[in-house]
Amino acid sequence: MKIIKRNGRAVDYDREKIKIAIEKANQEVRKTDRATREDIDKIIEYIEEFGKKRMLVEDVQDIIEEKLMEIGKYELSKKYIVYRYTRALVRKQNTTDESILGLIRNENKELSEENSNKNTILASTQRDYIAGEVSRDLTKRLLLPEKIVKADEEGVLHFHDADYFVQPIFNCCLVNIADMLDNGTVMNGKLIESPKSFQVACIVTTQIIATVASNQYGGQSIDLIHLGKYLRKSYDKYKKEMQEKYKEKIKEEQIEEIVQDRLKVELKAGVQAIQYQINTLMTTNGQTPFVTLFMHLEENDPYIKENAMIIEEVLQQRLEGIKNDKGVFVTPAFPKLVYVLDECNNLTGGKYDYLTKLAVKCSSKRMYPDYISAKKMRENYQENIFSPMGCRSFLSPWKDEKGNYKFEGRFNQGVVSINLPQIGIVANGDEEVFWKEFSERLELCKEALMCRHYALLGTKSDISPIHWQYGAVARLKKDETIDNLLYGGYSTISLGYIGLYEVTKLITGESHTTEKGHEFAIKVMKHLREAVDKWKKETNIGFALYGTPAESLCYKFAKIDKEKFGTIKDITDKGYYTNSYHVDVREKIDAFDKLSFESEFQEISSGGAISYIEIPNMNKNIEALETIVKFIYNNILYAEFNTKSDFCHNCEFDGEITINKDNEWECPNCGNKDHSKMTVVRRTCGYLGENFWNVGKTKEIKQRVMHL
Repeated sequence: MKIIKRNGRAVDYDREKIKIAIEKANQEVRKTDRATREDIDKIIEYIEEFGKKRMLVEDVQDIIEEKLMEIGKYELSKKYIVYRYTRALVRKQNTTDESILGLIRNENKELSEENSNKNTILASTQRDYIAGEVSRDLTKRLLLPEKIVKADEEGVLHFHDADYFVQPIFNCCLVNIADMLDNGTVMNGKLIESPKSFQVACIVTTQIIATVASNQYGGQSIDLIHLGKYLRKSYDKYKKEMQEKYKEKIKEEQIEEIVQDRLKVELKAGVQAIQYQINTLMTTNGQTPFVTLFMHLEENDPYIKENAMIIEEVLQQRLEGIKNDKGVFVTPAFPKLVYVLDECNNLTGGKYDYLTKLAVKCSSKRMYPDYISAKKMRENYQENIFSPMGCRSFLSPWKDEKGNYKFEGRFNQGVVSINLPQIGIVANGDEEVFWKEFSERLELCKEALMCRHYALLGTKSDISPIHWQYGAVARLKKDETIDNLLYGGYSTISLGYIGLYEVTKLITGESHTTEKGHEFAIKVMKHLREAVDKWKKETNIGFALYGTPAESLCYKFAKIDKEKFGTIKDITDKGYYTNSYHVDVREKIDAFDKLSFESEFQEISSGGAISYIEIPNMNKNIEALETIVKFIYNNILYAEFNTKSDFCHNCEFDGEITINKDNEWECPNCGNKDHSKMTVVRRTCGYLGENFWNVGKTKEIKQRVMHL
């Protein structure tokens, strides 16, 4: 028999533990009230007679209480009940006071480092965090089963976004921007009709983005391909005006030239509106909207010319950057950009190669865009091309009642991630133990994910009209529930995972880049995939396997395991675990081999996966980047660039920015000390994250991670 502990871990049943527990309780009561050895043996026999393969530890304790009462050991049973009740109170006590007060006093470092896009000094952000702490507390004490809360605390799993769980809102989505622009929408009770020009379409799009972001907790994606028709509308409007005004007065070529000039002005203003609105708006969760702009071209698109113009302008403006409060052009964190490589722009002589060259130039200076291979996406997703959601997770192909594939207007219900290295540590090198423990913990993850699902069941469309009634996701009636959208694979619900490299090392003694390690790692990935596929069949809910890009979680799991199991060479001694299936940053592997290797894991992790490669001195390596982009198109679905080099935006120095005697970052070329004018990359802990810099003396373990 297996006993399921509060943290969800299954341990072998041990009758001696029951004996010891009752004997300890015996010592706290008078001799006449104590249970005899015969009494204890009968209680144990009664438990074993159930013949169960699995029992919750709480059920065992309930039986002990009942049997003690039956044999008249009331004082002993009372002691046992009081002890259990006291322990339960400790577990359920209010935990928000100190965290909230620490936040207001700006002393809560854990919160301040949790989300790099939020400034915890701002009153608006503090309001969101205060609400989040209350939600987290209620979630732990009242809303989640105790075993899941314990599993989260023990690092068995991570229940993402507990600070929003008290509300029936979801994670991330692909906004159905085509429906909202073409058919109109409603915001704050006001009708927004279909735009008549490109610039108005851009402004309406940013209003939609802000409203959507304020009613969910994850990212969103907007497909720019739907704006092409509105640029055409502006062209047609200008052409009509010019022809009516100058008909037979000037040549048609001159009219066209004037129209194109006016169109370019509107194009620039519209894209600028998107970029600046997104970066100056503040949502109700105290941050800039977490949004991704998806850029792709389709050969059969009647507006492909206009869409190429839009993509070019977006890339040009991102390349330039946005001025900060000092008037210096810097790289904005949002919107994130995703650029699709296809036959027409994969740098092999295609008509739109000039856009890809511009994208590469933009990546070299601004880190974005990320790249998706249309070729690999069609192979993996039944010939479809669609955007990842803002959080980089992918939807599964789904057809509507007419048999048409649909991606926009769909969403993710939430995420729970499993700590793979901890299973390897517990197994202690025994592969048989590992697989048993793995399967049991996966069932606990399923239970946690079902909690997310149940929390959304019964939600009325009125909770967020922009999502459910006015087109971002659906066009439901008022007071209608969203339940139908939670089943049949319309929405996904994601199992994330951390530390494939470390668990492979623990069980096989080798990295997953070796033949032996690779064989084991693929088995682990397939086991994860088979689990979510099985859950999908059992529940009719769109379970998906998600390569979680959760950098902070890599640290959380590693920290917990180091405290529990001590320092383990190459595992807990690093201070972090490797993200999802990625190759460890310390391994010597070139960019091409890394992408080729990781592409196999992306295919299995179809609910979300992104690979990154580090390029030193990207500003000086444009040709190298172009070569890699060509390689991405043929070899991997989704990839991004990081850089190993520092960069001073004040003087464009591309080299190491050092710490001066006053413990401040200082550019050795121009003496710049303004953090807003530099990108500083540090590898003191072996981790390279996007848009992050680490401050800390190299001899100290403690570090502070802040957002640039």
